Formats: sequence, structure tokens, C-alpha cells
Amino acid sequence: MQVHLHASHPTNLTTVIRPYSMQESPYVMNYITPVTITTKQTQVACDHNHEHPAVIFSSGGYTGNLFHEFNENIIPLFITTRLFKFRVHFIVVDHKPSFLKKYRRVFSRLSDHEIINPVTDSSVHCFPGAITGLKFHKFLGINTSENPQTYYTMPDFRNFIRQTYKLKTRTVLDTQNPPVLLLISRQRTRKFLNQPELVKMMEELGFRVIIASLDKEMSNIEKFSHVINSCSVMMGAHGAGLANEMFLPDGAVMIQVRPLGFQYGVDAFYSEPGPGMGLKYLEYRIAPGESSLADVYGLDHPIVADTASVAAKGGYAAARDIYLNKQDLRLNLNRFRATLVEALGIIGSFRDVANA
Repeated sequence: MQVHLHASHPTNLTTVIRPYSMQESPYVMNYITPVTITTKQTQVACDHNHEHPAVIFSSGGYTGNLFHEFNENIIPLFITTRLFKFRVHFIVVDHKPSFLKKYRRVFSRLSDHEIINPVTDSSVHCFPGAITGLKFHKFLGINTSENPQTYYTMPDFRNFIRQTYKLKTRTVLDTQNPPVLLLISRQRTRKFLNQPELVKMMEELGFRVIIASLDKEMSNIEKFSHVINSCSVMMGAHGAGLANEMFLPDGAVMIQVRPLGFQYGVDAFYSEPGPGMGLKYLEYRIAPGESSLADVYGLDHPIVADTASVAAKGGYAAARDIYLNKQDLRLNLNRFRATLVEALGIIGSFRDVANA
């Protein structure tokens, strides 16, 4: 794809941009289609003259993963295009129909125009201006200092998401009593091996429990967002499914269960963004005996007893392979009970303060 710029004075500059927000990841950037921008004085006949500017971005990369989709596409698109108030055209390289269909409600609220796929549309489109690429601020968040006059914040984005998906529950005051707890049930790795006993304890404490599978319930974001929006608490092991906290009402509690050994991104991905979204964050760190790795290697093996040594020897890839891809969890119900009681207390305090 080529973008020709009309310069105010004769120039002959060419640059290449891969329009994906995760610029610091060389691995993924290798798979993003480059866009060539040139100021060469070329005679170009316009097949279509547009009144509004264009935003060029890639729907490739890590799309297919909810966490990455929000971080690298949806939030950056909101930051970039809301200033245009729908009057903008989207040009999508690495056009991925499944991704565009999944977020069709988001795209329709950010632009009044049909999305342009440069692979199937070989005509020449002329625009008054264009933005090539999106900007990543931080995980599940917006850096207000980098916005025009601190114009957009994470609460603004959350309001946009509520309006887009017609989510009616704004705060936990509007949720049901007894409180509803959403349990993210992973099916491949980081499974809760004693999930039936875990659910029973939750119900005994007074929760109504909804169990959601990444593969089934979460596949339809338009439908699942309403389920999450009705909950006071969301809980799950570290993973992409926790990004669904985006749809929780204000004052809700998100509980992250931290697996043994793997610490990369655990704080930046989920614990730090929570307060910026008006949520309360709780964390449960499993003990070595709660990991399936203890069953395989024994409590005295370095993989269990000295987790830092794995990353020191094999780096990120080795730590990810063992602690994310080969580990399941058997929570100590007595220990975890205290976290659930704390969550109940937070919800109760929020309601007490609001009703005071």
C-alpha cells in the first residue's frame, strides 16, 4: 500500500511504516504489512475524493486475543478517532474479517463510513489528511498526559464501551443481591483442578456463581459483555480472559489468581489498570503446594522451590512454557476463602458509602 502526500514545496522523501501500535515488539511487527509514505511528485488521478480524513491501521498482529485486541487496537482507535466525531475513514491492512466482525459495533460508532480493504480495493482514494498507525499508551489504560488537553481518560473509554454494547449496569449498586461472581474457567492451561469444591465454597459464602469458558461463553463479546456487566466480582487465573474486567460495573472487584513462578506483566496487565477503571483489585498468589508442578516435580525441585532460576537459565520463553503452558492450580480453599470474604466486604462498603 502506498500513501502519496502533497508537499507544500518540492521534496522527495519516502518512509515505511508498519501501522500497528505494538512497535516495541520486533517479532509481531515482522508480520504487519508495511505502508509506504512518499512525497514524490507523482501524478495521481483520484477515483474517489473523500471529505473526511483516513486512519490506516492493521488488524493483524495479536488479534484473536481479547487482551491484545483492546490494548493494541480498540483503545488506540478510540484515542485516535474520537476527536474526529465519526467523520473518518478506516483503511485496514492485514484485513481480518473475524476481528472486524467481532467489533463491528465499535467500528460503527467510531466511523460512519464503510471500512476500506486495500487488498480488494485497488482504486485510488484521496483524503484531506491521514493518520498512519495507532499509538499504544499502556495496558488497559490511557495516559492522559499524552492526549490533547488530557481530553480522554479511561472512564471516558468505559462509558464509550457501555454505550456501544448498551450495558445498563453502571455501578455495583445496580447489581443483584446476592452478589454475582463470574468465574473464568480455563480449559487448557491454568485450570482450577478443584473447581467444583471452589464453586461450592463461593455459594456457601453467599455468591451466585456464573462459570464462563474462554472457548464458549466468551466467544460472543456482544452477548458476554452483558453477563459480565451484571456481576459484582470477576475471578480467574492470570490470562487474557481477565481483560473482560473492561465490562464490569464501577466498584466491582476483580480477583487475579497468580500462578507459581511467572511474574512477567502480572502487575502491569491487570493490577495497575484496575483503579483507573473504577474497579477494586484483589490478588491471590498460590503457594507451591497449590501448583500441579509440585505433583510433577516435587516441592524440592528448582522449578517449584526456586522459580527465578528457570527464567535466569532459559529466559522468558522457558518461564512461559513451564509456568503458563504447563501449570494448573488447586487452590487451598481455607486460604482463598479470606480473599472472597474481602471481596464481599468491598462490595458491602461501596454500597454503604453510596447509600449514606
